[in-house]
Amino acid sequence: MDILIKSFNRPFYLDRCISSIYQFVEGIYTIKVMDDGTPERYLTKIQEKYPKVIITRSENYNEKRNAIEENLQNGKEINGFKIPTQLWIQSVKEASPYFIITEDDVWFTERINVTKLEKTMNEENISLVKLGWLGNTSPFGDFEHHRITSDITVVYPKLFTAPRFVMSWFFFNTFKFFSLLYRLGLVTNHTKGKYWVLNSILMGMYKKEYWLEIWKNADGKVDEKRQLLNASLYYRKHKKDKNLIAQLNTEAMKTSFISSATNSYHSFEDNFDMNQFNHIINEKWYNNEFDPLENFPKDFSQKYISFFLDEVKNERATSSEWKKFTEKFKSQYRNQGCLIDDD
Repeated sequence: MDILIKSFNRPFYLDRCISSIYQFVEGIYTIKVMDDGTPERYLTKIQEKYPKVIITRSENYNEKRNAIEENLQNGKEINGFKIPTQLWIQSVKEASPYFIITEDDVWFTERINVTKLEKTMNEENISLVKLGWLGNTSPFGDFEHHRITSDITVVYPKLFTAPRFVMSWFFFNTFKFFSLLYRLGLVTNHTKGKYWVLNSILMGMYKKEYWLEIWKNADGKVDEKRQLLNASLYYRKHKKDKNLIAQLNTEAMKTSFISSATNSYHSFEDNFDMNQFNHIINEKWYNNEFDPLENFPKDFSQKYISFFLDEVKNERATSSEWKKFTEKFKSQYRNQGCLIDDD
């Protein structure tokens, strides 16, 4: 089985991610990193530490690498919305029939056997097994569950489905279609969120054809509504496959709420530059001063990160502004029902 890792300029997290795979993942697998611009010397260190890992670079690799340097020199904002969907899609097309896809700031915390899980997925015709869900059970709603093995529970979603044009109206509120359903009391503000039971961006073990269908017409961006639209159409077409969606009985993965790849998605403080923050920690990691497994399996401790920020004294990445960032970042996900380590 292929384990695909999306990566951009956080080798200290990528190190943690890969290390956790070797600690907790059993079975036959290959780790493949899909990188979008991490400076070459960092990737070289990763390759030396993990020689069996395969690293591929995106079509935007040089542009993104130069953008990192520009930011460090003159503060120019990095365009975090330009994402390497071409690399991701091609990598999945070339991947094993069932595969895991995750990101550099995600890591395993519980033992799993991918060979065993793949066998179950194939025998039971499962298209997605969720490996983690941040403690947030709201997308599962009141759907019926059934444990089919000691590792896996199947979820039976009850979701509105219709032909593509109707589902497009539903997700994008074309012709005020969703607004009309809302006024009629047929949907609520939480209705669309339930469709996340069909998708897992960070922590999923997929049947290849399902992931490719979800990311159909990605057009170089992460369009969550389009993904849910595509997933709902696949679900409608495969309703006869009763075991389409499943989850582990125990969450096996965690993610970070203290860092981001760029400021693009989580820009809360004008005085905080995420690229500067990543550069500080990247350099400490590169010089063997930063332990990628500090506080594992929880995220890095606030005290540990603050020590390095206070030592460097970068005005664009102070520990005080970083703490404000992390609190707002965490609050976003707490409001969605996620459980954060310090909750």
